[in-house]
Amino acid sequence: MTFPYAKTLLACAISVTALLSGCSKDKAATTKSDSLTATSPATGDVSPILERNEKQRLITTFQEQLEKANIKIKVTDIKKTEVPNIYWVNLEGMPSVYATADGKYIIQGDILRLGDTKLHNVSEGLQAQENQKIFEALNTKDLIVYPAQGQTKHIVYVFTDASCPYCHKLHESLPEITAKGIEVRYIAWPRGEQFLPAMESIWCSKDRKAAFESVVKGEAIAPAQCQNPVKSQYLLGLNIGVNGTPAIYSQDGHYLGGYLSADDIVKKLEK
Repeated sequence: MTFPYAKTLLACAISVTALLSGCSKDKAATTKSDSLTATSPATGDVSPILERNEKQRLITTFQEQLEKANIKIKVTDIKKTEVPNIYWVNLEGMPSVYATADGKYIIQGDILRLGDTKLHNVSEGLQAQENQKIFEALNTKDLIVYPAQGQTKHIVYVFTDASCPYCHKLHESLPEITAKGIEVRYIAWPRGEQFLPAMESIWCSKDRKAAFESVVKGEAIAPAQCQNPVKSQYLLGLNIGVNGTPAIYSQDGHYLGGYLSADDIVKKLEK
């Protein structure tokens, strides 16, 4: 089995931007782009059939341009943004990108709108909506869940790797985090191929929490194999732009940050 790093879009032209407060993906792996998103689609009174036809035409156009460039990635969705002639393109197994209407140009990076008292990042809204749908589709049986102490006020999703020092630091803070009414749900995200067996062994253990604790402490656990969601969870992370661990998201899909203290998580959730 080959880990899907080699499928990274335009890998030769894109550099890795590691999380400042987390563990970056293993340097031996092929680089991948940052999280790339866009704003909510424009709305209007256009016929739904015409909208579907136009969307399909754009998907076909952009798919053809990718194939001409020998990029073997499937376009799964495309939406208008508030920026004229710029579209938000969903790619299978990859973060989203911006593209021009003719499909000839890809734009990677955030688009900021001027004119308000503060810069407005048009990327956040739609990506959060997509993330929320993804999180809602997850089965908690496929995760490692740490319930809130007392009333559950918030739920956060954390992409984690048991080999990551910042994940260890966050894990040590779990009692403090859950004491603030926050339920923590771990999603497996091995940062390199060499970390995949350990994460699969954790997820295949009878007691995932105990296995994760053991690995965090530097203890060996028995190798285990089973049908497990680790690789699919890794791809899920790629789709939403994860490029390091920990990566913390709110239940409604907003990216909160890498390693954060319990107080900082609460502050971001309450914004």
